[in-house]
Amino acid sequence: MLHIVPTPIGNLDDMTLRGIKVLREVDLILSEDTRTSSVLLRHFDIHTPLKSFHLHNEHERVAAIVKELKEGREIALISDAGTPGISDPGFLLSRECRREGVEVECLPGATAFVPALVASGLPCDRFVFEGFLPPKKGRATRLALLAEEPRTVVIYESPKRVARTLAQLSEAFGSDRQAAVAREISKLHETIHKGTLGELAAHFAEHPAKGEIVLVIEGKINPRHAEKNQSAE
Repeated sequence: MLHIVPTPIGNLDDMTLRGIKVLREVDLILSEDTRTSSVLLRHFDIHTPLKSFHLHNEHERVAAIVKELKEGREIALISDAGTPGISDPGFLLSRECRREGVEVECLPGATAFVPALVASGLPCDRFVFEGFLPPKKGRATRLALLAEEPRTVVIYESPKRVARTLAQLSEAFGSDRQAAVAREISKLHETIHKGTLGELAAHFAEHPAKGEIVLVIEGKINPRHAEKNQSAE
């Protein structure tokens, strides 16, 4: 069986007891960065062998890993932080396991966009998770499509690009669209800034961000729905 095990996105206390148990009992742990994962394993006194599995080698290693799984080995997949497969390596391996009849178990656990979405104060009953936007090709087209999305939009972004992205979002969505910028979720310096896209773009242009960033943007409000709400009031 392939065990997909979420790991903490900041605070190590977020690691589940079940996740620790699985990582101790499997034959091998596949890790996005063995140096980062070694810190986690040492903290929880886990001595299972580690092997790298990341975006640059997953295509060439998938077949060999599936072969090991079919031979009876128990393997766990972890990423540097959060749930593998969510903007991290994992999808290709999971898909190939399904194709080859290998059982896949994904444990519940940490992922950055859920606490960011809930803490944003924006509607979270229906939302769209976009992961990272295209860096160049197709970016403007994607922004134009998302500007029409009625559901809350969740985006991951690099701190180096967040100011530019907020400015682009403000232009594409409208500067008065409500949004939130969550930074360093579950870590010591966790912050969440709320306001309009225009306000947030201006703030982060003056105050460069650091750490992991999640952007949460209000969906487009249907004018007819807004008119009905105003009439009811």
